[in-house]
Amino acid sequence: MGLAKRIIPCLDVKDGKTVKGTNFVNLRSAGDPVEMGKAYSSAGADELVYLDITASHEGRKTFTEIVSRIAREINIPFTVGGGINELADVERLLYAGADKVSVNSAAIRRPQLIDEIAKRFGSQVCVCAIDARHEDGDWYCYLNGGRKRTSHRLLEWAKEAEDRGAGEILFTSMNHDGVKDGYANDILARLADSLSISIIASGGAGKMEHFRDAFLIGHADAALAASVFHFGEIKISELKDYLKKNNINVRI
Repeated sequence: MGLAKRIIPCLDVKDGKTVKGTNFVNLRSAGDPVEMGKAYSSAGADELVYLDITASHEGRKTFTEIVSRIAREINIPFTVGGGINELADVERLLYAGADKVSVNSAAIRRPQLIDEIAKRFGSQVCVCAIDARHEDGDWYCYLNGGRKRTSHRLLEWAKEAEDRGAGEILFTSMNHDGVKDGYANDILARLADSLSISIIASGGAGKMEHFRDAFLIGHADAALAASVFHFGEIKISELKDYLKKNNINVRI
């Protein structure tokens, strides 16, 4: 059956609280990131992703303290991202207890950052997050939490990230984010079929069938979601039972 597919709750952290929005705006509070992480770990999540969405200097200090608390409280791997611009940032977060780091805007601005992380810490530590929107007939990558369009096209940038040493691609469809109509399965499948590293699907989960389709149609290796988990719309144990019944290999 191959490697088990992973279910990954994502927690966006702002000012020490977990928040969630729609299409990258209209944020609302969802709870304490450490307590939520503990609950997800107990509920059967395979991994967690924490993103510091306001990574100012002061925010970084707060976030590093949160990462340390998370590492003490949970026993599943977790990735952290937001404001990672240099190896010192990676070192700080790994030392605080993170298993992987996610780089996005900084990697587009300076792609060598991926090479440096992979060389120093190993590819398994480096997750390249890509926020992309479908417009003008192609998928274009965005910077700064979805605020600024670049000339980078999704498939080309993902391939470059893989070639530079990224261990995983975390792809968020900005068109689908928070809308709950399903993942961007067509482009997910193209990504998965053109790369040899793991693809994490993000943006669009609204019901259990969407996870199933991300794996079966989108060929994703993992599916990430936020609000459906944060607000109790989908329970991870029930989701995994559902996926198992649909012949998808998951860890129960």
